[in-house]
Amino acid sequence: MPPLRTALLQSSGRLSDVAANLKTLDEAAGRAAQTGAGLIVCPELFLTGYAIGDDVARLAEAADGPSAQAVADIAVRHGLAVVYGYPERDGDTVYNAAQLIGPDGSRLANYRKTHLFGCFEQEAFTPGDEPVVQAELNGLRIGMMICYDVEFPENVRAHALAGTDLLLVPTAQMHPFQFVAESLVPVRAFENQMYVAYVNRTGPEGEFEFVGLSCLAGPDGVARARAGRGTELVVGDVDPEFLAASRANNPYLRDRRPGLYASLV
Repeated sequence: MPPLRTALLQSSGRLSDVAANLKTLDEAAGRAAQTGAGLIVCPELFLTGYAIGDDVARLAEAADGPSAQAVADIAVRHGLAVVYGYPERDGDTVYNAAQLIGPDGSRLANYRKTHLFGCFEQEAFTPGDEPVVQAELNGLRIGMMICYDVEFPENVRAHALAGTDLLLVPTAQMHPFQFVAESLVPVRAFENQMYVAYVNRTGPEGEFEFVGLSCLAGPDGVARARAGRGTELVVGDVDPEFLAASRANNPYLRDRRPGLYASLV
């Protein structure tokens, strides 16, 4: 299989302006497609902004709502898959969600954040209860989680045991926790033998200061792409052959002794 060129859109867009953020995504998807990318990943709550406060209820949409159709149109127009963060409404319940749309416009996967961070998220959203959500794309098994989820090693290990090749992590990582992007994410990729695309917001937004530093980390713990602190589109390759060779040479998953870990749960 050829590598999957993956674009990371590091942007905070415009707060509470879904139309403007869809336009930003459309433009970025066009640039990504010109590089040969088959996938573009946006940050957490990209469609609405993160610091939306009481606007959560007004801006939340169903997984198959009008914004999903707009993103599907973008995916088809540029011929690439899209992952975007958004507040998902399901009846009276609202989730912090991320959705994967295929290059043909089909809805491939929808993930609801399982570990909510801080007072805003815990008051505004209901936590999801499905830790491993996957889809197939270009011969790769794609997994999804959101921001704080990746900081729990059990979460990522569950994906490794389920065969995830590329873990997509839309993120709203804020100051002073930049070490997560700089150090923890590459370690997660190495210890679980997978690629991890960690895609952050950037700059000030309400009471938050997002740190950027989005990265595509490989199974060797090396960043294939790394953004700075500002708005940026960076691109890196997910190479199935390199992944297979790395897994053959790294014994972590083979040398596990699950019988010793019962106390963890």
